[in-house]
Amino acid sequence: MDPGVCVLELLGTLFSIGAWICSLATTIMSTWLTLSTDLLPAESYELGLWETCVVQDLGILECRPYDSLLGLPPDIKLARILMCVTVATGLLGLLLAIPGIYWINSCNQGSEGLRVKRLMKMLGGILCLVAGILGLIPVSYIAHLTVMRFFDEAVPAIVPRWEFGDALFCGWTAGFLHLVAGSLLVTSCVCLQEEPCTLQMPIPLQRRHTHVHSTNTPHRKRSMEYV
Repeated sequence: MDPGVCVLELLGTLFSIGAWICSLATTIMSTWLTLSTDLLPAESYELGLWETCVVQDLGILECRPYDSLLGLPPDIKLARILMCVTVATGLLGLLLAIPGIYWINSCNQGSEGLRVKRLMKMLGGILCLVAGILGLIPVSYIAHLTVMRFFDEAVPAIVPRWEFGDALFCGWTAGFLHLVAGSLLVTSCVCLQEEPCTLQMPIPLQRRHTHVHSTNTPHRKRSMEYV
């Protein structure tokens, strides 16, 4: 097998693992948006998908979950749903991509097994691409709304405004890694050619049977003389 294909699928799998971890961290983190005011310089506020937090200068963090799902803002509700779908899709793609690696039990399954592994890796790459697109939508949408509200001229300048938090940058990183991982996995499937396994198969021992041919000596007939 071409070593370049092995490198592509290994890099795709590693990027997929890193992307899924970043997506999970983005979903859990409470720092999607941050807010700090001059009126209360000792406190800052954080907004996440599941809770809001208050951070004090002394390092005290107080978080409070949302009271009701129906009472959530539409953007937070949409972001929560899409991020959950992103995490599930990325995990499914990762579970399909890992068994599809050529080096994992590839010589014990024959050509039919290689085709199945290639299909699994292709599906894993497609799911990674889908997870990357789904993960970029809520992060970019929240960032767009934040920019629009930050520069809204109808709001007085004295009113504090939300700004980007660390979770948004982590979400963009996760989406980018998912897209890179999916592209590498799909490319490795396109470049993959079925080759016979190069490992030597054990040769079964054969017993040689020697056949002993028996020769029958003819008996001479004796003539009897009668006196």
